[in-house]
Amino acid sequence: MDALSLHRIHFAFTVTYHYLFPQLTMGLALLIVVIKSLAIKTGEEKYDIAARFWAKIFAVNFLLGVVTGIPMEFQFGTNWSEFSRRTGGVIGMPLAMEGIFSFFLESAFLGLFLFGEKRLSRWMHWWSAFLVFVGSWISGFFIIITDAWMQHPVAYHVTPSGLYEVSSFWGLMLNPWAWLQYAHNMCGSVVTASFVMASVGALYLLLRRDEVYGRTFLKLGVISGVLSCIMMIFPTGDLHAKYMAKHQPAAVAAMEGLFNSETGAPLVLLGQPDVEAQKIDNPIVVNKVLSFLIYGTTTAEVQGLNQIPRDQWPTTLPLLFYAYHIMAGLGTYFLLLMGLAAILLWRGSLFTARWLLWPILLSFPLPYIANTAGWMTAEIGRQPWLVYGLIRTAQGYSTHVGAGSSLFTLLGFLGMYAVLSILWIVLVYNFIQDGPIAASVEAAADSGEAA
Repeated sequence: MDALSLHRIHFAFTVTYHYLFPQLTMGLALLIVVIKSLAIKTGEEKYDIAARFWAKIFAVNFLLGVVTGIPMEFQFGTNWSEFSRRTGGVIGMPLAMEGIFSFFLESAFLGLFLFGEKRLSRWMHWWSAFLVFVGSWISGFFIIITDAWMQHPVAYHVTPSGLYEVSSFWGLMLNPWAWLQYAHNMCGSVVTASFVMASVGALYLLLRRDEVYGRTFLKLGVISGVLSCIMMIFPTGDLHAKYMAKHQPAAVAAMEGLFNSETGAPLVLLGQPDVEAQKIDNPIVVNKVLSFLIYGTTTAEVQGLNQIPRDQWPTTLPLLFYAYHIMAGLGTYFLLLMGLAAILLWRGSLFTARWLLWPILLSFPLPYIANTAGWMTAEIGRQPWLVYGLIRTAQGYSTHVGAGSSLFTLLGFLGMYAVLSILWIVLVYNFIQDGPIAASVEAAADSGEAA
């Protein structure tokens, strides 16, 4: 295998593993603020105990997100040095800002939230939780700004030496692609946190232990879950897909398996793309729906891959097709499951509906799969461009880092992250097994010692 392929696999592995943690912390930060708000509004101690419980899980995820994020960014200077050299004048600023908000604002107020409850007033403790939420979401925004510029470059100029620099700070910050992608991404993170919280609540109810907290976790998880699932599909997903169809027609055609332009294009629900024959095998389609989803009319023509030069087709097209359909299929399942749970919650029968508590419990890993598939769709769809329309992927890698070196470090990361995975599983399992009250007592003791 050549160096370029190994560099791509290396980065794909490290970024995929890293994002397992921020997607939970960003969504959980919002839900912890909601829990602290309920604690202030109602004065009930159970909400303070619930906040302490989830804060411990948040802290573990935040730590592993930092540990796995730093090596990933170093790869820009090792495996992708030519990309960094040419685009550093654009991506350097948002990456630096992400570090500032992550390592200073978010981590500083996380420390206050974890260890300052006994010393701070109730409102000051709420503000510490709120600023953790703000820091995590702003940190995510600057990462999205970086990726959005690679997807849809704006507000730049090229120097005589061939380097890219920012021509307008606000133009970069207001990139329409970034805001659509950010909204969709953050909804996805709330979906993950909602399913994790709801699944823990379902577990406690199924085991008939900590039922007060089980009901609290399940209720909050279902309410936030159904709202975030709706917003993930519409308007954020819908608007992002329409914008992508306008600016990356090759990606949309490949995602949908549309090899030939069609008026009244169908939506392919299932099938297997045959790139050589340029067709979908065993397709299950809904006629004219794709045209309606993109253009709002069933008579519109959707551009197919036949109108795009073959060297600009997304590489690994079948993987893109499957990743997109996994994301879309799971998103539909999430909405149906949470919608049904919300109906039962409204009717007052959710907490005893064991036939539905089991699917909620067993679905907790699915948002991780859906978010990963969504990012794969975005990044594979951009190929063969590293910066869309400007720099091809083959032009951005480090030619001085050979295949052997890349393989050696990839194996090292595999081993190291396997250890981190075991550590994460053990810690989170122990938190959930001990329960909210034990976690709260321990957190309160730690806060008292810190004070």
